[in-house]
Amino acid sequence: MKQIFEITDQNIINKLLNKAEYGTLALCENNKPYSIPLNFVMLNNAIYIHGSHKGRKMEILAKNAQVSFSVVENYSLIQSYFSSNDGSACPATQFFKSVVIDGRTVIIENQEEKAKVLESLMQKLQPEGKYIPLSHASYKKDLQATAVIKIEIDELKCKFKFGQHLKQERFNMVVKYLEERGEEIDLETVLLMKKMKG
Repeated sequence: MKQIFEITDQNIINKLLNKAEYGTLALCENNKPYSIPLNFVMLNNAIYIHGSHKGRKMEILAKNAQVSFSVVENYSLIQSYFSSNDGSACPATQFFKSVVIDGRTVIIENQEEKAKVLESLMQKLQPEGKYIPLSHASYKKDLQATAVIKIEIDELKCKFKFGQHLKQERFNMVVKYLEERGEEIDLETVLLMKKMKG
């Protein structure tokens, strides 16, 4: 990863992870990859996901607890002619924020801990409330039927790509085209470009 794209500020990383609704869990069995998109929550410097006790995901994790987990927040598509006048397709790209986590999974067995994790997930995805808290006795069977998986983080890399590497002339061209196209995501992208460029 180019150092200019790397983000190491944990507050910025946490903000991205707390905003993202889902990430992609990558597993491997017998040298065959398998990936699945999942809702998640970050708590105490770990990622938590949930699902059924049965199925391919759980079968693979029983054999290989090593996983990778990625989260992406996409911003504007950058057409090739936004930063080049020579007709080359190579400058075409997309600006984005991403986090890639490598770690190992642990299955949470404690019902109280499971309830806390799922409550945190509900607070993230349904912050307006309007549900019975997961600590309520009525959830006993649901908690037993739900697998909660903790991803202990071994390595975390965060990347923000917003044209920081571009020379000023090309950077200005991209900004001009995005402002002219004027979609909401384009205007958000321009603000982040200027912030990241400093």
